[in-house]
Amino acid sequence: MADRGSDLNERLKALGENAFARLNQLLSSVSPPPHLSAIALSVGEPQDQPPPLLAQALAAHAELWNRYPPIKGTSEFRTAAVAWLNRRFGIARGVLDPERHVLPLSGTKEGLYLATEMIVPQQKAGERPVVLIPSPFYQVYRGAAIMSGAELVSVPATNETGFLPDFAALSADVLRRTVLAFLCNPANPQGAIGDAAYLAAAIALARRHDFVLIVDECYSEIWDEAPPPGALGVAAGSGSLDRVLVFHSLSKRSNAAGLRAGFVAGDAHLISAFLSFRSYGGPQVPLPVQAAAAALLADEAHVDQNRARYRARIDTAERVLAGRFGFYRPQGGFFLWLDVGDGEAATTRLWRDAGVRVVPGRYLALDESDGSNPGAAYIRLALVHDDAVIDEASQRILRVL
Repeated sequence: MADRGSDLNERLKALGENAFARLNQLLSSVSPPPHLSAIALSVGEPQDQPPPLLAQALAAHAELWNRYPPIKGTSEFRTAAVAWLNRRFGIARGVLDPERHVLPLSGTKEGLYLATEMIVPQQKAGERPVVLIPSPFYQVYRGAAIMSGAELVSVPATNETGFLPDFAALSADVLRRTVLAFLCNPANPQGAIGDAAYLAAAIALARRHDFVLIVDECYSEIWDEAPPPGALGVAAGSGSLDRVLVFHSLSKRSNAAGLRAGFVAGDAHLISAFLSFRSYGGPQVPLPVQAAAAALLADEAHVDQNRARYRARIDTAERVLAGRFGFYRPQGGFFLWLDVGDGEAATTRLWRDAGVRVVPGRYLALDESDGSNPGAAYIRLALVHDDAVIDEASQRILRVL
C-alpha cells in the first residue's frame, strides 16, 4: 500500500500546476492599470450566447430530469451524432452505426482523460508504455498521460513542422512502445489544420505500430477559409475505423460550454470497451441535455453565424497586428499564437501596463531535453470577445509590446 501511495505522490508531483495556476502565480504580485478595464484573453471560454433552441429543447424535455440516463446515451442522441458526422465529413451512410460507433460524453475533457486510463496498459512488449502528445497541447493530454503511469513523450509542433506534430520522425524505440497518441485538429493554440494526407499518414502510423490515435476535433467548426477534414472520414476512406477515436464537443461549435455535452466516435471495439469502462466511473449525460445536444447538432445556421463572428474578430486583430509578432491568420480555432520573444515577460508587461491577460506559451508546452521549449517565445490570445473589445485589446498589445 505504501508503494501505491508513493507512486501516486510521484505522479502528482510530476503533474504539478496547470497552465492557469502558473499564470495566476506569475501575475499574483502584478496589478493592472487602475484606469483601464481589464480584458481577459487567457481562457477560451465563448462569450457569445448559444442559440435559443438550446433553452427550448431543455424546457421541452424538463420532465426527464428525474430519470437516470443510460450511460450509452439515448438512441436519438447517438443517431443525431452519426447523422452530423456523415453530413459534415462526407461519410457514407451505414459506415457509422449509432449502436456501435458512438457514445455521449459530459463534454470531451472527461472523455479524453478516461479514455487514456482505459487504453494505457501497464506494459507494452514488456516495457513501460509511451503516450505521445503534441507540444503545445491541451492540458488534459498531459495530465491523463502522467496519471496513467505511461512515459510521456512530447512532440514539438513548431513553425518548422507547420505547427503540427511529426509523429513519424520519432525513433523506432519510442514508436514500438507507444500505446496512444493525441492530436488536436485544428491545433490548439496554433490554429494549424492537418489535411487529409496528414491524417491518413497518422492513422497508418498508428496501425503499423499498434497504438490508438485520439483526434480531438473540438475546434473543427471554427475555420477561416476551408473546413478541416475529419479523422473518421479519412479512416472510413481506408475501409476501417480501427485504432481511431475522435472527440467532439458543443462547447465551441454552439457556445454551449456549460451544457457539458459531447461525444466520442470511432473504432467499435474501443467504443464497446469504453462503454464498459465508463459504466463504473463515467458521468451520465442527463436526458434533457442529450435532447438539447441533438437539436444543436441538427442545426447549422447558428454555427455559420458563430463562425462568421470569429472570422470578423480575426479580421479586427489582423488590422492592428498584421506584420508584427509573427502574426498569421489561424486556419482554425479562435486563438492567436504571437511570437513576442519571451512569452512570460510579455504576459507580465501586458497585465501590468495594459490590463490585458494572456497565457505564456511556455505554460502550454513542455521543456525539451536541451532545455528549449517550443512555446517559450509565444503568447496565446483567445478571441472570444466582441469586435470592439478585440480591437481595444489589440491596440493595447501593440502599444505596450
